[in-house]
Amino acid sequence: MTCTPATVKSAARALELLEHFRAERVPRSRKDIADALGYPQSSTTALLKSLTVLGYLNYDRVQRVYFPTLRVAALGEWIGPTLLGDNEQLLEAMRDVHNATGETVSLGLLNDVYIQHVRIIQSTHAMRFYTEEGSMRPVVKSSLGWLLMSTRSPEQIERLVRRSNIVITQPSERVNVAEMVQRILSFKGQSQIYIEGMPFADGATMCALVPVTIHGQPVVLGLGGSLERVRANRVRYAAVLRRAVASIRP
Repeated sequence: MTCTPATVKSAARALELLEHFRAERVPRSRKDIADALGYPQSSTTALLKSLTVLGYLNYDRVQRVYFPTLRVAALGEWIGPTLLGDNEQLLEAMRDVHNATGETVSLGLLNDVYIQHVRIIQSTHAMRFYTEEGSMRPVVKSSLGWLLMSTRSPEQIERLVRRSNIVITQPSERVNVAEMVQRILSFKGQSQIYIEGMPFADGATMCALVPVTIHGQPVVLGLGGSLERVRANRVRYAAVLRRAVASIRP
């Protein structure tokens, strides 16, 4: 997670801290945390004390280390079942694709002007691209996002592209609006697409719309990996993805 001008610094730091614990999964000292996250010691102290008083962190005075409490786990334990509801079949479809390909498999939703990977099964291949569950990228920078945008009207697509360009901080990484809109429109009516060079130059992705929604939003099932491997298995992977999608009942 990166704190941007559009985020409140204290809120961003609290979430970055919890993400740090998710990655490390061991108790950490104040110095460890400050060094890892690049925070001033004074700010780190204030943040840790606040979260401890609120009951989200446990502080061991003997070892002088912090660790999240079960209150943190309780914050999100309801979200998965609520978000996916009875759509266990989505997870089963993901597992089918992963078992057949070994590639990184994800479920994607639009989140404002971003594509968010709400579920991820990581690749088992030696050459792979790691995508963190819950991570987001501007919708114009993702083939999953392109397919989801294609379900919108031309006017909505243009607005999404323009607004997505705004959140891309590096001007050189922004897209040509007219060209991107035309590219998205070319996918209209397609249920499955294959894109090379996305999201990395030496990668490729394949994704398909599924016949169910999450809270009324379209969902895309995708897989991705090294360009050489995905290209070599393109026909087989496409068939695997089609079968997985066909197994999902509205």
